[in-house]
Amino acid sequence: MKNIFTFTLALVVIFQSQRAISQTKSTTSNIDELIETRLKETGIVGLGAAIIVDKKLVWTKGYGYADRDLKTPFTPNTIMNVASTAKAFTGVSLMRLVEENKISLDEDINTYLPFKVINPNFPNEKITLRHLATHTSGLIDRYPFYDSTYVVPGKPRESLGEFLKNYFVPGGKYYSKDNFLKSKPGTYRSYGNFGAGLAGYIVELRTGKKLNEYTKKYIFNPLKMDNSGWFLSEVNVKNHTKLYNKEGKDIKQIDLYEGITYPDGGLRTTVNELSRFFIALLNEGVYGKTSILKKESVKNMLQFQHTPINKPENVNLDKLNSGIFWATKIGATTIGHNGSDPGVRVFMLSDLNKEVAVIFFANTSLTDSEEGVYFDIYEDLYKYGLTLKKAQTN
Repeated sequence: MKNIFTFTLALVVIFQSQRAISQTKSTTSNIDELIETRLKETGIVGLGAAIIVDKKLVWTKGYGYADRDLKTPFTPNTIMNVASTAKAFTGVSLMRLVEENKISLDEDINTYLPFKVINPNFPNEKITLRHLATHTSGLIDRYPFYDSTYVVPGKPRESLGEFLKNYFVPGGKYYSKDNFLKSKPGTYRSYGNFGAGLAGYIVELRTGKKLNEYTKKYIFNPLKMDNSGWFLSEVNVKNHTKLYNKEGKDIKQIDLYEGITYPDGGLRTTVNELSRFFIALLNEGVYGKTSILKKESVKNMLQFQHTPINKPENVNLDKLNSGIFWATKIGATTIGHNGSDPGVRVFMLSDLNKEVAVIFFANTSLTDSEEGVYFDIYEDLYKYGLTLKKAQTN
């Protein structure tokens, strides 16, 4: 009787396992169909995606093309600039310096700078790295001037420090009172790139290394992110996607570019390599046997900075909160960082419990009216992640 029971139980387990595999295959076909349909309907040229379940990479895939003319497939190993998602790397760099007692997030940034950055509307109020990292510093990007900071690689350009001095210091060729909010630091949230550039510059000053060198030593190399770098000269351009922009109904290729304030969005990496970094942040600083930050540092980086008592006046905590270059998204239902630049859209998001996370790269900018499609793709991938998680538990 015991043997019959054991045999019967084994058959049940096998049947359930086969059913789970069958359901997963069916759902995989569905996710492929969903994404391929969205690419066809919108004109997105190429897309790469990854799903992380319980802090493990469980699925990656590419769709469409990295090069439309040559029909080069977009894969999880295709290199692409990730726009503002790069700020999370600047955030990790800051937290490493906090670990080493080289900076304090609450010290006046002028303690670290070779020039003074003062909001002319509040000259006696200090601006801190915490303000920069939560976009509450009162330092803002001035448009359309900001667009001029995208540059063609290889041409002479200002250094990061020189540019920031010219922008924030009276007498600088880009200085304007419009570079500053009429709000005290900490009281108003205005998403900013130049503030992130300033934070990255402070990393350089305090370490004696350029941010690209510092992150290579302490993040890329430990995580074996061998195809990652901040400049085109640091990556294999043959494996870099082309970038595209939708104008009306036409999809046009645009030139590759770099940014003067590169710590705010200049990183180039792959879906697979970014997943290692994201897993480390979701897993208390550890990927495999590699640690890029101490557990307490990760906790402090991801911890929500705003409370009902100290929140910026324009922030609804039910919809948005911030960590250190980290934030809630999609109505405070997810955490992570997204990125958007010409020809670039990147999502790096996890649910609040860190159980299912999604990364995807798209090499095409859509029109404003189609922006919601990126969120639809995220939702498709997240639902597929829930299916994969369920299949693992069956």
